[in-house]
Amino acid sequence: MLGVLYGFALIFIVINIASILQRKKWISDEGARKFIHVGVSNWIIIPVVFIDNVYLALIAPVLFIIVNYLSYRFDLIKAMERDQKSTNDLGTVYYAISLTIIVYFMYTLDMKNEGIFAIAVMGYGDGLSAVFGKQFGVKKIFEKYNNKTFVGSFTMAFMTLLIGLGMFDFLPLILLMVLSATLIEYITPKGLDNLSVPLGLFLLLGLLL
Repeated sequence: MLGVLYGFALIFIVINIASILQRKKWISDEGARKFIHVGVSNWIIIPVVFIDNVYLALIAPVLFIIVNYLSYRFDLIKAMERDQKSTNDLGTVYYAISLTIIVYFMYTLDMKNEGIFAIAVMGYGDGLSAVFGKQFGVKKIFEKYNNKTFVGSFTMAFMTLLIGLGMFDFLPLILLMVLSATLIEYITPKGLDNLSVPLGLFLLLGLLL
């Protein structure tokens, strides 16, 4: 239960820091969303270190499926929501769904390293690729088909490489993950990459390892 409390404390701190920075106009509304996107992904370390029981580990992600959906509908957490709502903005709900699915299987199938990797890539890779792609990306990749930039895709690949090097020692596997993460993020329609990236990588690692 102490691990559960640590997890909630981390999420609370991340959301409140983002809200403060947003109110002071030190970061934009979208910057606040991405701050939370990246920061909350670190939660995955807490259950691995402190929680042995899968059902205790599931409390936070399951609860945040509900909280994130209510926030989407009723604009409860300003730092997480956009002013103009669309079905694409359900990314925060998809984020919590991915956490729930991965936490369940990383415990029941003893795939904790794979789970940490998948969530870290979703948090840092996908989150920062959107930030850098929007800020610095000029040239689009096949603009006819989607709005992804070279800068954004490079950021995704680079962060996946860094995370992979920190977690695995088999270079061909790491390079395969870099290619897979970048391709999955590129081809996924906007709003769904919080499902496709972590679940796709987790499934691929499960099949390979």
